[in-house]
Amino acid sequence: MNRFTSLARLTGAAFAASVSPLGAQAQGAAPWFSVQLAAEASETRVIAGGVMFSCEGTTCTGPRSNHRALRVCSELRRKAGPVTSFTANGSPLPEEQLARCNG
Repeated sequence: MNRFTSLARLTGAAFAASVSPLGAQAQGAAPWFSVQLAAEASETRVIAGGVMFSCEGTTCTGPRSNHRALRVCSELRRKAGPVTSFTANGSPLPEEQLARCNG
């Protein structure tokens, strides 16, 4: 096997690992976003702020996003309804930002 073939295989393996659907949330880690809605979500999957949220009842969870928490919250509110609490990486959205999210 020559150097080019070895490099191609290594690069291919690294790429496959980086796009694998086994992200942190799928591996059992806590979700980045944890949200409580005022009423039950009408759908079990909601895309908001570039995040695929999984919703069950009034609880929605989602993986990490590059967008600001307030933006993700506002988009989720538009698609799923009023938000009563919004947590990103264990930190709750401050009350004034939660009010803007729902505004």
